[in-house]
Amino acid sequence: MIAAPSIETFYVPDRPQRPSYDRRRVLEIEEAAARLREAAEAKPLKLPVNRRIDERHHHVTEDGLGVWFTIQISPHTRIHEVVFERDDRMPGNAECQVWLRSLLPGREPREAPGLPGAHTRRFEVFERSPELEAPLA
Repeated sequence: MIAAPSIETFYVPDRPQRPSYDRRRVLEIEEAAARLREAAEAKPLKLPVNRRIDERHHHVTEDGLGVWFTIQISPHTRIHEVVFERDDRMPGNAECQVWLRSLLPGREPREAPGLPGAHTRRFEVFERSPELEAPLA
């Protein structure tokens, strides 16, 4: 796994080979992440999801990174999903990791497989409730 920068740093894409970092941008990310978390907690999606997601679950940064954050619920599982998208390229590891730490503090998201050449990355955290699951036969 690639080591991610600390939350005190933020990726600025003007130099993709050697990221530079800006504390002001980190504060903007933390503020936007808090708003996205609040919207997702206030209106979680009940599974099965028809994939119509409220715009309150979406944020676009000044440099064009789209961030979607949803919480999907079923009787046995709660799924936290973060989707990153760009029009021009795939989002980088550093910029995704800063957002993931702000959106999912204390959790370890896994990246879901994507299509080759896609400009989208999706990360998920599954929280199961074993006490609600049916016993195995």
